[in-house]
Amino acid sequence: MLPKTSAIALLGLTLLASFAAHARGTIEKVDIKGLDKDDDAEIIENIESSLTLYDAIGKVQGESRLEYLLSQAERQAREALEPFGFYNPTIDVEAPREGETLRVVINVVKGEPVRVRKEHVDITGPAIYDRYLQEDLKAFRPGTGQPFDHTTYEASKIRVTRRLSERGYFDADYTQHQVQVTRAENAADIDLTWDSGRRYNMGPITFNQDYFVDKLFDPLVYWDEGSYYHEGKLDRLRESLTKLDYFSVIDIQPRPDQADDNGDVPVEVNLTRSKRSIYTYGLSYGSESGAGVRGGLERRWLNNRGHKMNTQLDYAQKRKSLITSYRIPAFRWLDGWYTFAASAYDEQTDYIDLRNLKLIASRSGQINEHWTAIASINALRERWGYASGNEFTNAVYQYSTLVYPQIVGDYVNVDDRLFPRSGVSGSATLRGGIEGAGSDTSFVQANLALRWYVPVGESNRLILRGEGGTTWTSDLVAMPPSLRYFAGGDRSIRGYAYREVGPRTPAPDKFALGAKNLVVGSAEYEHYFGGGPWGAAVFVDTGSAFDNTIDLHTGVGFGVRWKSPVGPVRIDIAHGLNDPDSQFEIYLNIGADL
Repeated sequence: MLPKTSAIALLGLTLLASFAAHARGTIEKVDIKGLDKDDDAEIIENIESSLTLYDAIGKVQGESRLEYLLSQAERQAREALEPFGFYNPTIDVEAPREGETLRVVINVVKGEPVRVRKEHVDITGPAIYDRYLQEDLKAFRPGTGQPFDHTTYEASKIRVTRRLSERGYFDADYTQHQVQVTRAENAADIDLTWDSGRRYNMGPITFNQDYFVDKLFDPLVYWDEGSYYHEGKLDRLRESLTKLDYFSVIDIQPRPDQADDNGDVPVEVNLTRSKRSIYTYGLSYGSESGAGVRGGLERRWLNNRGHKMNTQLDYAQKRKSLITSYRIPAFRWLDGWYTFAASAYDEQTDYIDLRNLKLIASRSGQINEHWTAIASINALRERWGYASGNEFTNAVYQYSTLVYPQIVGDYVNVDDRLFPRSGVSGSATLRGGIEGAGSDTSFVQANLALRWYVPVGESNRLILRGEGGTTWTSDLVAMPPSLRYFAGGDRSIRGYAYREVGPRTPAPDKFALGAKNLVVGSAEYEHYFGGGPWGAAVFVDTGSAFDNTIDLHTGVGFGVRWKSPVGPVRIDIAHGLNDPDSQFEIYLNIGADL
């Protein structure tokens, strides 16, 4: 039998243990009520990330710890509302207990937002005459009478600060930087002033690399030393260097701390060369060309003057091509290249036996951020003959020699080159030759192709496509097939086979002959499920290749779309409405089509 004092102590310990066990509890769930899940989604997210209650869900807590977490919840939720301009909310925390389980409910009434009562946002110094910075000040938000949203306020501050840096005001700093919130009056007074300091200039450019000849890249620096500093100039230089494809790393560093007394900022360009040679190979298959192999070798640079060479071979059962090009940097006037190329092409299908050789000398250049152009001189020698009853035994072969200049202009102004949803792209081509001046016939040929991307909703898009071309010549027979117009196929009128639409030989062969003129139009709507990456498309194409009288052919169809990491993948099934050779045509394309 225990002594009396020991029995009392044991009873006390038992009661204390029982109380401690009862005092322990587990938070099962935390609900936030009173806020709209759509309109107040950001507020809800901020409250959830601020509440330490969420870290305790599912974990057994002591009574004192539970009381502390619940007492902090009201303060944490209140502070989470302040960045959105709500400084006087009503917050009620409920934590009903069911045994040892608690379900916490936080009721939130936002109340009236704090609004901007006074606003003084200004810049002193030389930047008072900088119209771009003055436009940023006029666009500063929140303005007088607007809710004081911290995110909007900080974004406006960052915009001005970045603009100062972009435009060479490296000494810029705040002279006034204060927001005073009066909770009782739901009012905020903004007092914000920058002193811009001097504007610096573009100083000397140093290219740090260990291979190419000195001064090779100097023509890419299109501005004069001593002109006003602007970060956009360096962005243009980086873009030009990237397009050369010589370097794996391009690091451009302005050094304002090393500026001279005139304010000229030196710029260091550190360049690391890429792998010199690129080998490509693979298998190919086309319904017209048959099975084949592809291979290529590109030398990113041949010598320290930056010359390039590229050779590509495509060897299929019915079509074979080989092209070799040699490129020399052409940086003056317009960024671009002098290119000398030679190509050989051999096509032997069921209806045509065609071979040609082509020599090209061209000068390419980037006119601006949207326009590029290529001017070239071309020499073409082509031989072709058509089958009779799938036999070439008695085929009559024709020959054509043409020497002609050509100019091509490409325009791209889209929001995303990999997957454009808004914008326009297109190309225009003009070529012509004169009989007796290296050509068997006189001709002029013009072609225009346009694509218009129209966003629909958050992720869908409408694609409108049009193409037109015409040939002026008195002797179409002397025009080789490679310079005639054909219609039908995945990039033309879907629902018809490649070259199916247009003038053809009499039945039963009905082989495409090519035409003087081309008109093609298309409308396509793409819908992406849940924003992507998978989607579906419906489309209608119409057009024709013709000599004198147009004979429109229309195709309709649907397709599957996938936004892959390497670009859009498109699979289309289409049916022609004007007596097509086959009931359905299937097309596969990979990559953006600008």
